[in-house]
Amino acid sequence: MKRFALIAMTLSLAVPALVSAKTTKTVTMPEAVQHQLAMLPRYGVFDELAFQIDGGTVTLTGEVSRPIVKDDAVKAVSHVEGVTAVVDRIEVLPLSPDDDRIRIAVYRAIYGAPSLSSRYGFSASPAIRIIVKNGVVRLEGVVANQADRTIAGMRANGVFGAFEVENDLKVGA
Repeated sequence: MKRFALIAMTLSLAVPALVSAKTTKTVTMPEAVQHQLAMLPRYGVFDELAFQIDGGTVTLTGEVSRPIVKDDAVKAVSHVEGVTAVVDRIEVLPLSPDDDRIRIAVYRAIYGAPSLSSRYGFSASPAIRIIVKNGVVRLEGVVANQADRTIAGMRANGVFGAFEVENDLKVGA
């Protein structure tokens, strides 16, 4: 009985130590930068950000609908370990009520389609990004198949007030 109690006590002390032991994964600079950009609280479906890394210099590119998103991105990336400089090439899209109306209408057209909303509408990071500049709509992102790409483009083309639609969606997994 004492032997059983001793084994039980040893296991009760050892199991929590094994469970709480954490495996540390080394995070690369591109992963850290991507994570910082994805976690921006104001980064949304109407913004598109990309980056390139050359040594310790990170070059940010893309287009954002609000100036605060640009500022947040630069600040967040500058705090990543190993980043020595941040080159800001992010364009702030014109603050236009017409472009805002088109953004909302394209969003509703694309994410209101049952075939697209069920696959792309409920993720934390939107798969289809909607960039509107002076009435010209550009769709960015990755979709599962050519049919989804075509449907998204057709739905965006049907929005009143959009002068042109550039369907830059890529087909991939």
